[in-house]
Amino acid sequence: MSCGIDEAGRGPVIGPLVITIVCGNSDILAKLGVKDSKKLSPVARERLYTEIMAHADFVRIEIITAAQLNLLMKTENLNYIEQSSYVSLAGMSPNGCTVYVDSFDVNPERLGKLIESKTGRGVVSVHKADEIYPVVSAASIISKVIRDREMRTIEKTYGMIGSGYPSDPRTVKFIQESLKNGIDLSEIARTKWKTYKTLVSRFMNNKLF
Repeated sequence: MSCGIDEAGRGPVIGPLVITIVCGNSDILAKLGVKDSKKLSPVARERLYTEIMAHADFVRIEIITAAQLNLLMKTENLNYIEQSSYVSLAGMSPNGCTVYVDSFDVNPERLGKLIESKTGRGVVSVHKADEIYPVVSAASIISKVIRDREMRTIEKTYGMIGSGYPSDPRTVKFIQESLKNGIDLSEIARTKWKTYKTLVSRFMNNKLF
């Protein structure tokens, strides 16, 4: 058995950051057809989510909401926040398991050594681990499905918000309209993000409307 950690939602301006650890037999997970979640359709991800949950030996999911990120980022940067979650999840892994990590750090080896030092687990940290190790692919899928579900829940209250990524015109339009109508987005939008601050600045300077 080995374990994999990956996230979904590091870059969006709206919605949560979801981080997952999946532990199980890599051969079994590979036979399910797991791969980088970005290369799968939403239907395929949902199907694999069910299969992974049925076949994995251990799964833990951490959801960090936008409101929580706003609070945490008053004193910490995103890398530190994510690092703390990776350490926490790796520390939950069964003793003797190697933990494979999709590195968000530009220096994967540095991240791996840090997690090892804090958990006592063997860690392999590389970029694009979700394309290499089935346990990381599985973690990527679980994280993405949970984030998508969280986004749909948000839409029930706020209406169409798009993907939540700053490159999505629907998301930018939603934020612009919310600012125009005086809607408080602090519960769902990452107000510490540069993208959000830029839109607010433009609005305050009457450059948008």
